[in-house]
Amino acid sequence: MFRHFLDRITRRQLVIGGIILGILAFGSLIAFAVAYYKREALLAATITRVQAAMNRDHQIDLAIGKAYFSGLTTVTFEDVSATPHDRNQLARVDDVAISVKLFPLITGDVKFGRVRARNVRIQLMKKDSISNYDFLFKAPDTVASENSQPAENINMAQAANRMLNSVLYKIPENMELRNFLLTYRDDSIQQRIIIPEADINNGNLTSAVFLNDSKAAWQVSGKLNPNRRQLYIRVHANGDKVALPLLEQKFGLQLSFDTVEARLREVYWANNEFLHIKGEWAVKNLNINHWRIAQTDVAVPDAHAEGEIIIGGNHVELSDKSTVTVKNLEVHPYIRYTTTPDKTYAFSLETPEMEAQDLFDSFPKGLFESLEGIRVSGKIQYKLSAFLDTERPDSVQFDSEMIQKDFKVNAWGNAKVQKINTTFVYTPFENGKPVRDIVVGPENPAFVPLAEISPNLKNAILTTEDPSFFSHNGFVEEAIRSSIAINYKEKAFKRGGSTISMQLVKNAFLNRNKTMVRKLEEILIVWLMESTRAVSKERMLEVYLNIIEWGHNVYGIGEAARYYFSKHPSQLTVGESIYLASIVPRPKTGLYSFNHEGRLKPYMTPYFNYIGNIMARRGLVQADSSGSYGFYTVSLREALRPARPATIDTLQLEVPPTDFEVELNQVRGLLDRIFRNDQQEEENP
Repeated sequence: MFRHFLDRITRRQLVIGGIILGILAFGSLIAFAVAYYKREALLAATITRVQAAMNRDHQIDLAIGKAYFSGLTTVTFEDVSATPHDRNQLARVDDVAISVKLFPLITGDVKFGRVRARNVRIQLMKKDSISNYDFLFKAPDTVASENSQPAENINMAQAANRMLNSVLYKIPENMELRNFLLTYRDDSIQQRIIIPEADINNGNLTSAVFLNDSKAAWQVSGKLNPNRRQLYIRVHANGDKVALPLLEQKFGLQLSFDTVEARLREVYWANNEFLHIKGEWAVKNLNINHWRIAQTDVAVPDAHAEGEIIIGGNHVELSDKSTVTVKNLEVHPYIRYTTTPDKTYAFSLETPEMEAQDLFDSFPKGLFESLEGIRVSGKIQYKLSAFLDTERPDSVQFDSEMIQKDFKVNAWGNAKVQKINTTFVYTPFENGKPVRDIVVGPENPAFVPLAEISPNLKNAILTTEDPSFFSHNGFVEEAIRSSIAINYKEKAFKRGGSTISMQLVKNAFLNRNKTMVRKLEEILIVWLMESTRAVSKERMLEVYLNIIEWGHNVYGIGEAARYYFSKHPSQLTVGESIYLASIVPRPKTGLYSFNHEGRLKPYMTPYFNYIGNIMARRGLVQADSSGSYGFYTVSLREALRPARPATIDTLQLEVPPTDFEVELNQVRGLLDRIFRNDQQEEENP
């Protein structure tokens, strides 16, 4: 075919083509000669431009003692230093030689071919709140041009591709680094990292890293192929642990591992629209200790993650084909963030069907102390999905499902869930310290069996704390949706989605250390207790009402009824029950609701009206046309009433100790959603 094409070309066409190629070659030669002749001037102009940009955008003085071409494409710099304005010197290099590849320069890309650097010193210093590296966390002081795009119009895929290229193109194929020193010093901490030599030979990386004058030695190796967008790096310590003492001294985080590996496997475009980045990460014998995570060391013997990030014009996502593996546990996470037209967040998590015991065996040792030693049988599979549109947070979606086949608990181990079925000792904590031991059972005179507690109190508590307690399996998805919406709108954690089952487990089975994993441990124990029916709903409610806090050193409904009203729990009225339900979320502020006459302050009336109407609609109390539902009959026992003020300020008497209206709106939002859905289910069976 090619020969046939040549046969069709005439002699005249060949001559014209040859002339054109000759002109182009001659022109290129002249351009090269001019560039070569003026390269020193071009280099000086480039340095001046870079120095001006560093000064203008980052307030850094970049000083270069000498700069010259030491080869056709190699530039050598001597006595280079970078010093932020009014700060200590940040970096200094005795000499560095950089060769640049020619062909990428034609398209405007700068790719390093070979780098040689000697005596590189970087010092990060912070005194009080002033550091010589704070410019890294500030936007450049440049004025946006008229043609600059708004942030929402930026193509995320193209921006990510440019950022990735800017990193990969600066990785040389060959490198010789000698005597590199990195120091960090603040008011209380000083760290030194020394790299005597680091080499890259045709993409093969080898280096030794010494921490704090050889107190620790790490080996770094890898294979770097930036042209194909592939990287592999491995860090280990020749049989010892790799530790990061700076994290421990700075943040109290003890972290160490035997080996960690990271790989950038593939980067490619799909349909010239979506940028795909594939990679993986693995760690051996990871140990973590931080009081916010867990109270003991958390040991992960082997963990591996393999993922794919997909970036489009207006979104970035972690593909659902991504996999995280810990022992025999395999999890497929999915995350998606979209910027336009509205900011949205999507998240899902799924496991394949697996042996139930594999789940518990895969938990890192020290993570869930209460679940150690548990033995189960059967198969399980978990699915979770959530979606939040920031413009419509009340429409948040949340679904969670644990699929079980022949699941049962053969041995509870440390969990000891069944202890709740008999008399046991409960120890409440306050500010991390035990208050007193409380016997939960008939041996305690303050203990009240469920049958002897007023239905008014039980119904009020169930309405406000967990309306579907007797029908759910430990979790109420609508409550979780509502808490997500409230917390997002408030931009803070204002309300959780805890059920009575979850509150019971938190109080009766878990320590009071507020760690990140305690909530997950609580969820797992609730699932085990509810799914196996290890404890009846009636017993759960009975124990719950007998251990929760109702005031300062007031625990259980037996103590609460006598403390506030000098009554037995069986005698509580509708108004007294609604009041007691109102203080469960904030028990230590309960007495602020009363005036000197022992009557409730007026700000409580909307709460009584709202909760009372819900109870009436559910047939739990008789409807009250006045909407007061016993509000005016509640009377605090005389010994607890505040002193009569010398001058009665009626406005002061009405002011709640907290923003009760906000709290009422949160309760209203949650219950409206729950009862609206219940009503819809009844209308559409």
